[in-house]
Amino acid sequence: MRKYVLFRVFVGIVVLLTIPFLSICDEDDVYSRKREMMVRTQLQGRGIKDKKVLDAMRNVPRHLFVRSNLRSKAYNDYPLEIDEGQTISQPYIVAMMTQSLDLEKGQKVLEIGTGSGYQAAVLAHITDQVYSIEIREKLAKKAEATLKKLNYDQVQVKWSDGYFGWEENAPFDAIIVTCAANHIPPPLIKQLKEGGKLIIPLGSTLLFQSLTLVTKTEGKPKTKQLLDVRFVPMVGEVRKENSE
Repeated sequence: MRKYVLFRVFVGIVVLLTIPFLSICDEDDVYSRKREMMVRTQLQGRGIKDKKVLDAMRNVPRHLFVRSNLRSKAYNDYPLEIDEGQTISQPYIVAMMTQSLDLEKGQKVLEIGTGSGYQAAVLAHITDQVYSIEIREKLAKKAEATLKKLNYDQVQVKWSDGYFGWEENAPFDAIIVTCAANHIPPPLIKQLKEGGKLIIPLGSTLLFQSLTLVTKTEGKPKTKQLLDVRFVPMVGEVRKENSE
């Protein structure tokens, strides 16, 4: 009888220890299915074809880049608020901007506007040279911590004004700007390689912008408008330039 009681106690302990593990596994599986649904309906269904981009979007745990109370909405088809009044972009916009850069493994890419760190993580699945600048100190530190926790060691985050780029690591094969400006910051064009691509929401920072793809051709920007978007405005030096 005593052996039977001890056996039941042992089984009970095993079950109690197993439940949290099963819960974590179930949660990971749920989010994995949500990512796959996001890729199929929101991305492939709208013309995202680059396999590297689709694989990156399948693999990056977007729910870990948003507030815990918003994780159930992380893979929905719209942007979400993060700290400091900023946002994490709609999944389709992240994928489309990334695809537009036509990145290859080993290329060097600069991101202006780290935000939560999600876009940088997506880029890091395509190339191992990702540099990201965030003007808000709290966001920069939080994003850096999240990226390190998730082992995105190939991403370097800097707390600075992205208007000036990251000169010591230039030139860049590609630059992605995730905040709106009414002109292309000249330092970014200067730090872009000849033939390199830059994508930026360009236009009114109070209303809507045109997502603009820029190709550096013979030292000058050649632009192509892609679609209308609405991003949070770039702050810092760009505002001084606007007031002059």
